[in-house]
This record gives sequence, C-alpha cells and structure tokens, in this order.
Amino acid sequence: MKPTLKFIGKVHSSLKRLEDCPLQENENAPQAELAISPEYLEGIKDIENGSDIILLTWLSLGDRAVIKCMPRNYKDSFLIGVFSTRSPDRPNPIGIHVVKVISVSPQGLIKVSGLEVLDQTPLLDIKPIWRGIGG
Repeated sequence: MKPTLKFIGKVHSSLKRLEDCPLQENENAPQAELAISPEYLEGIKDIENGSDIILLTWLSLGDRAVIKCMPRNYKDSFLIGVFSTRSPDRPNPIGIHVVKVISVSPQGLIKVSGLEVLDQTPLLDIKPIWRGIGG
C-alpha cells in the first residue's frame, strides 16, 4: 500500500512571512480561519464553538533534510535531535496545534484562536481533545 495524504482544507492567516510566525500558538499567534474543502464539510458538522481541537498541518516550507537543530532557534545553543523539538524542519513536516474554536460556519469556515502557521498552509486533519465523548 502506498501512503498518501489528503489535504482537507487550508489555513487563512494574517501571517504571510516565516519571520512573522511565533514559535508556538501561545506566543501571541493571531486568530486564523480554516477553510474546509467541500468534500469534507460533513466531517465538521459536530464541531462546537468553544471546543478545543488539535490541528495537523503540512508545514510545506520545512527543510525535510534536518535531523538535528538548535532548540527554539537559540544560535549559541548546541544541536539536538529534531524529534525532541517542535521545529517545522523535519523529515515529515507535520505541524500539531491546539486551538479553541471561535465559530463554525455552514460554508466550512472554522475560526480558531491563535495559530502560528503561514497563510495558505495545508490542513491535514482535525481531532478533538478527547473528554470522554465522541472519541
């Protein structure tokens, strides 16, 4: 079986340049909007305003050859293994983000709290933060 990924939508964000992106969502990342592709609209119908969700994104500008990096871009730090960091530079540049849902529109637009990714970032998946129901 050949592995494949399907993007379910994309992020609309005010972040247009890499240097504008905070390192984490809790470091003053702006609100963003998730535009869900029409074929996946049924999949978001039970997402509720105020709920916490996990987003998986494809960080397409990530350097896929990186195996060691400096933690949090500290230039005078020693290199550590990329899998002990949240660096976007990694063999599979999958981002993971915890956000709060602000609103969901019937047209497939989900407004979320701080998200630290660039505008037009592909969205791979949405998962609930499991609280004993729906998991």
